[in-house]
Amino acid sequence: MIDASLEMPDKVRDLQIKLYRKAKNEPEFRFYQLYDKVYREDVLRRAYHLAKANDGGPGVDGETFEDIESRGPHGVMEWLKELGKELHDKTYKPQPVRRKMIQKQGGGERALGIPTIRDRVAQTAAKLIIEPIFEADLEPSAYGYRPKRSGQDAVQKVDELLHQGYTDIVDADLSKYFDTIPHSELMQCVARRIVDKHMLHLIKMWLKVPVEEKDETGKKRLTGGKDNDRGTPQGGVVSPLLANLYMNRMLKGWRKTGRAEQFRARIVNYADDFVILSRGKAAEALGWTRGVLERLGLTLNEKKTSLRNARRERFDFLGYTFGPHFSGRTGREYLGYSPSKKSVNKMKRNVGEHLRPSNVAPWEEVRDRLNQKLRGWKAYFDLGSTARAYEVLDEHVEERVRHFLRRRHKVQSQGTHQFSMKRIYGELGVFRLRGPLREAGS
Repeated sequence: MIDASLEMPDKVRDLQIKLYRKAKNEPEFRFYQLYDKVYREDVLRRAYHLAKANDGGPGVDGETFEDIESRGPHGVMEWLKELGKELHDKTYKPQPVRRKMIQKQGGGERALGIPTIRDRVAQTAAKLIIEPIFEADLEPSAYGYRPKRSGQDAVQKVDELLHQGYTDIVDADLSKYFDTIPHSELMQCVARRIVDKHMLHLIKMWLKVPVEEKDETGKKRLTGGKDNDRGTPQGGVVSPLLANLYMNRMLKGWRKTGRAEQFRARIVNYADDFVILSRGKAAEALGWTRGVLERLGLTLNEKKTSLRNARRERFDFLGYTFGPHFSGRTGREYLGYSPSKKSVNKMKRNVGEHLRPSNVAPWEEVRDRLNQKLRGWKAYFDLGSTARAYEVLDEHVEERVRHFLRRRHKVQSQGTHQFSMKRIYGELGVFRLRGPLREAGS
């Protein structure tokens, strides 16, 4: 059942369709009057429900969705009216974003900027208005953070191109893309379509918002702000859209200058991640790309960027490994793809962190959260050759669950009898990636 609050109000949807069609049909048209639509009641209401559906922790003010909704039956509408009035009166000012460090899949940490709920709703409202305009301009080779497109679509496109003979690969890696996008050039991209000065000012404020972080002693401090001239904070609602818009300069340049034909190549892009698949001209394609990125003020991570022959070597893209695979049934080699070792190992760590002895929640809660993680992982990693990855993870989950329950119930033995595979994936209700266990003889 769909949450009624997440259904797009007809007037908002109609507005988005009109904006998209206008932008698509008139590539040179510039939009002068958009800001007044950001604080429309229906747009703000839709923005609130989208922000809530995305969840996420509180920002620097500590305000949560529960706080807003505890104000009484009309609490949300009053809160939205206050925000709408600030936007209407042009007194709205974003608060600093809260910095949160998260583990990167390849090791190291990545900084997320968590805006306050108030700022997330304002950004979502603006995104509802400007996204259809920029969506009309984005290249078909871009798949990241776009309506009706997904990482899985990009993965399947790479596989399709490999089987069409585009097997000479530029496995590219950008250095800190979100942190290095130059503001002046990015705003030029925005202003090519949007002339509304109040909308432009709103976007500039979000780009220039300071970051609240803690030093080694735990003391809070603000960094960035007005003097900052690069980067769009990961964690901000409009950041992926702006990042797509800037990357589109390279993708559009590729198409307009006929590089696909010159290099006999195709690009598949997802946010700051892209691969170039060529028929014998990968080195030339890499040379062109390096030069264009330099002109855009961006940098390739040379240590992580390489040329590969996908018929003989593997490469990773969006959590999958592409290249030579071997059939478990026939032993024959084939060109395919499967969940990468990094993706499997990351999920293993996720399971291990969840099933720590310090997790004292009732088993039903522990299991339901574990199953949610496993189902979410499988929903994305259900393409290509999955058998080996599912087998490895199922065995790991079984082992970790048994260890968790053995400690909890103070079982002295290894627990293989009390917490057998059949019981873990049966009576105890743990989700099994390979599907339910079959009964003997069935």
